[in-house]
Amino acid sequence: MLINSTKQSLSNLPRSNKRGLVMFCDVLICAFTVWLAFGLRLDQWGHFQGSQWWTFIFAIGFSFPLFIVFGLYRAIFRYIGSAALASMARVFIIYTGLFFCAFTLIGVDGVPRSIGVIQPILLFIAIGTSRYFVRYWLGSHNNIHKSLHKTRPVALIYGAGSAGRQLAAGLASNKEILAKAFIDDDLHLQGSTINGLSVYPNDGMQELIDRLDITDVLLAIPSASQARRSEIIASLNGRGVRVRTLPGLIDIASGRVRISDLHDLDMNDLLGRAVVPPEVRLLEKNIRDQVVLVTGAGGSIGGELCRQIIKFSPKSLVLIDNSEHSLYLIYEELKKALIGIEDDGLAAVGGDQASLSHSVFPIKLVPCLASVRDGDLLLKIFRTHQPTTVFHAAAYKHVPLVEQNPAEGIRNNVFGTFNCAQASLECGVSNFILVSTDKAVRPTNIMGASKRIAELVLQAMAGIKDDHSTNFSMVRFGNVLGSSGSVAPLFSAQIAAGGPITLTHTEVTRYFMTIPEAAQLVIQASSMAVGGDVFVLDMGEPVRIYDLAVKMIYLSGLLVRDEAHPHGDIEIKVTGLRPGEKLYEELLIGDNPQPTAHPKIMKALEESLSWDELEQELEKLKIALDANDSKLIKDMLKKLVPGYQPNGGGVLG
Repeated sequence: MLINSTKQSLSNLPRSNKRGLVMFCDVLICAFTVWLAFGLRLDQWGHFQGSQWWTFIFAIGFSFPLFIVFGLYRAIFRYIGSAALASMARVFIIYTGLFFCAFTLIGVDGVPRSIGVIQPILLFIAIGTSRYFVRYWLGSHNNIHKSLHKTRPVALIYGAGSAGRQLAAGLASNKEILAKAFIDDDLHLQGSTINGLSVYPNDGMQELIDRLDITDVLLAIPSASQARRSEIIASLNGRGVRVRTLPGLIDIASGRVRISDLHDLDMNDLLGRAVVPPEVRLLEKNIRDQVVLVTGAGGSIGGELCRQIIKFSPKSLVLIDNSEHSLYLIYEELKKALIGIEDDGLAAVGGDQASLSHSVFPIKLVPCLASVRDGDLLLKIFRTHQPTTVFHAAAYKHVPLVEQNPAEGIRNNVFGTFNCAQASLECGVSNFILVSTDKAVRPTNIMGASKRIAELVLQAMAGIKDDHSTNFSMVRFGNVLGSSGSVAPLFSAQIAAGGPITLTHTEVTRYFMTIPEAAQLVIQASSMAVGGDVFVLDMGEPVRIYDLAVKMIYLSGLLVRDEAHPHGDIEIKVTGLRPGEKLYEELLIGDNPQPTAHPKIMKALEESLSWDELEQELEKLKIALDANDSKLIKDMLKKLVPGYQPNGGGVLG
């Protein structure tokens, strides 16, 4: 008990106190090794006389400056490793040379010349041993302390290459995760031992997991293709282990790997498909040295658009959002990404000066607190900043909420888009891009119908091309994993809470894409527009939501609880389709989409209305909204959007 309390007290000391204690101990070690060297050489353990005291002065005088210069007092003992040992070796090569010259080559009266060799050897052994003893001593205390609070995960490292070996070394120093073995596909490595860990083939993995009581599989295969990663991840489904990926190699190499540094699988791993690298030429065409404006900048898609846009050096970036909190968060994030300075405050928006400009900013950021429903304020912002490219991502997109608040959803999604497009026309915007959705195709809900009318607004405005120079286009894609309202964050939270996972129907399927991939494709599509284009992103194969939920449960190291497995961990509870929800979504209204210069972007050939026809219908829709007449609103939507079947009708397609 006394020993453990002593360890705890030493661990809790301030860093400066620890360094002072180590220096004091090194003084004692220097003195002891000098005394021991004389005793071994003369076989006398008596008092020192005369010039023999110079050995103490020289030992301390030579060693301490070298210890400081080579960083021996900066090392953290419980993480000490081969790098620290190499530093000690360099110190003692220099120290031995100096001490040897002073007492062996030159010589001091009364001091045997062999002391110049014996003492440095003893000092090297004593200093090295003391460091490793403290590492072991404090390390064992940390392990005991942690074991009182939680069971240490037992890991299998998939990948015995350079990254896997560094990960194993980092975990050995950290002690939070116990690495038991490697798995590797390389036949030359299988059967060998690396850093005390055996390397096994991937066949027979379940037997290995059971025999070694494995709780976690850590993927250390940074060079593997997405297809190979997906294959490996699929092989781990249902094995009762948590699957995580390699942290940054800087953390590994520094011996500071913690459980929190190991990441859960990213969204591409969950989707199991490769991402096509973006074409830089398309990304920067409408951005570099341009004034770019993003509506809904604080949302999932709008925020990611902003992150991608600043990588290609726009002249300025105007951020519009009606949520103060969301606008503040994205503004602060972009400031740090650009220059890393501390908070300068959020500029007031709505007066004569609506921008924040500092010479230290490489890109001028303009946060505007505004709603797209406020046409007058939008026009003022557009006139003030004169954007050349506009990405319109502001929308109400949560299907059940818009279904219960149809008038507000339509005002925001339809007339908000109209306001932005009208401001773009009046201010000479070159490119206007609407972020649309697959729910606009044969919609069964008001949100989808409102987005289809927003598309019709832009198609109609593009049809009067002779009267303006604005290039209108829209990009239609499906669900975005990780966005607000997406199932992935919801399922993660439900799994962390012990379940159940709530699912509306076991056969619901959706197209999925990651947020960065979607944002990059939207930007690239905008550069290919010629006017009125409806771009459709290749979302890959649709994913059954039930399968995604099962996969997330398995890869969390848990099992599904159902009738066949009553002792599983997480139940999947089916709640029934919500109003307006489809079993599956579509991306095209018509057939035969046209290819573009990008392999993941297609161009749809969709019917549209002339501006004269649409303008009259929009006036009627506005009257229905003002009257808040739900029946009349739905009748107008049916007239404007062929295929719209409200109240969840037609959920089979």
